[in-house]
Amino acid sequence: MSFSELGLDPLILKSILEAGYETATPVQMQAVPAALTGRDLLVSSHTGSGKTAAFLLPSIQRLQTEPKVKSIGPRVLVLTPTRELALQVEKSAMKYGKDLRRFRTACLVGGAPFGLQAKRIAQPVDVVVATPGRLIDHLERGKLDFSRLEVLVLDEADRMLDMGFVDDIQAIAARCPSERQTLLFSATLDGVVGNLANELTKDALRIEIEAAPKQDAKIEQRLLYADNMDHKMRLLDSVLRDVDLTQAIVFAATKKSAEEISDLLADSGFASDSLHGDMQQGQRNRALQRLRDNRTKVLVATDVAARGIDVAGISHVINFDLPRQAEDYVHRIGRTGRAGRTGIAVSLAGMREGGLVRAIERYTGNRIDVHTLPGLEPTQKPAPGSGRPGGGNRPRGQDGGRGFGEKRAWNNKEPRSYGAAQPRGENRDNRDRGNRFDAPRGSRFAEVASTDRAQRVWGNRVPQEEPTAKPDVDGNSVEYWARREREAKAQAKAKPAARSYGNRNPGSSGQGAARSSAGHENRGGARTGVRGRFKD
Repeated sequence: MSFSELGLDPLILKSILEAGYETATPVQMQAVPAALTGRDLLVSSHTGSGKTAAFLLPSIQRLQTEPKVKSIGPRVLVLTPTRELALQVEKSAMKYGKDLRRFRTACLVGGAPFGLQAKRIAQPVDVVVATPGRLIDHLERGKLDFSRLEVLVLDEADRMLDMGFVDDIQAIAARCPSERQTLLFSATLDGVVGNLANELTKDALRIEIEAAPKQDAKIEQRLLYADNMDHKMRLLDSVLRDVDLTQAIVFAATKKSAEEISDLLADSGFASDSLHGDMQQGQRNRALQRLRDNRTKVLVATDVAARGIDVAGISHVINFDLPRQAEDYVHRIGRTGRAGRTGIAVSLAGMREGGLVRAIERYTGNRIDVHTLPGLEPTQKPAPGSGRPGGGNRPRGQDGGRGFGEKRAWNNKEPRSYGAAQPRGENRDNRDRGNRFDAPRGSRFAEVASTDRAQRVWGNRVPQEEPTAKPDVDGNSVEYWARREREAKAQAKAKPAARSYGNRNPGSSGQGAARSSAGHENRGGARTGVRGRFKD
């Protein structure tokens, strides 16, 4: 079906034809006529089915009518999960509405200057494309007015819920007018997405588009096993030097890994760049633009780039780190083989990641062929059952192994049952350390060892002699204090005369005493001390 049969405005049809689109996709054929009636829609469609035009075309055509409320706020609001997708949606909106009179758009995403965005929406705007987090920031500061909002679009709602935006979406929807049209597009309409759809829509029409046939013929999937991280880097270097490679996206698990891999590839001579969530929006835009201009050969990115990148020249997608969610694998490899081209998806897996590989195969329904590169064959073998190298599924307890419930033998001895321990005292290692008879000389057991062995039994030490009792002293008696006084006087008489600080031998009357007296004379009777001593 052609777009002219969908009931669109001639100005919009002109923009569509100039963009190179002639026939509508299945989701566009069903969603566009239904949205033009003003009814809420719940659309389930896969990535790359043309859903962006399915909600933009009827929304832009609605702008041809005069708004019911006079305001500068947007009439169409589109929420997307990622910045890149928001930028693409705004670009498509400008493409479809370029022939309309006074058509203005704004994109509100994180990582971009807040002031420039606020200045943009301070003027009359028709379409606002935003990520939930940055839109909440503008709403809390009173920068947006939703009084004339007519259409609310949730693009890839399942992805936004996976990213934890459910509270933000509910807060945004609560500020929108109740009399609005809601268009929700998602890969699935079950579970949490279905609950959110029932909360935000009224009498919605449900449209489900069957998934497109598998792209097995267009995307060749390969699996390479690596022994360790060094082996994985050598495999990556070899794959990137393939003569058939034009441009590639390498997916890493973390932002730090993306930066490190990009730097290592740059040191190896590749025109590489990185893309992750910690980068400012201007940096991300420049990285994508260099990729589109073919100035970058390898882009190392996190899953933030799994959706929203549409570059036809990407021939290879390399999963340096396997995704933890099988669904992310499909979105990753979907960056290649676009626009009718063929592509290659290479996954580098560790020996213990067999479980992730099987989860991906179950999700896609296809088996990924294991490949090897000449000279870079792995030295280990992944376990067929558990993914562990060299393990297999052999039960424990066979071929010399021990099974569950068996005690591990110590020092290669026969395993014993519980309660069969040797009697205490028969084994030297089990004897009480305080009762050793052969303690070495000088040890803390020597005194015990010197005691007659015949007199000692376990738990019965040789009795020690009773200490003699000290005589009682009556501190209140007159005789006690008289004796103390006599002792103090005798001690005072026997005490030598006081000496000065510098006289180390007060009992002698030689050179030291003379030096001390001279010091007193020089200081004029001042207090003796170190300074006076050294002045002499």
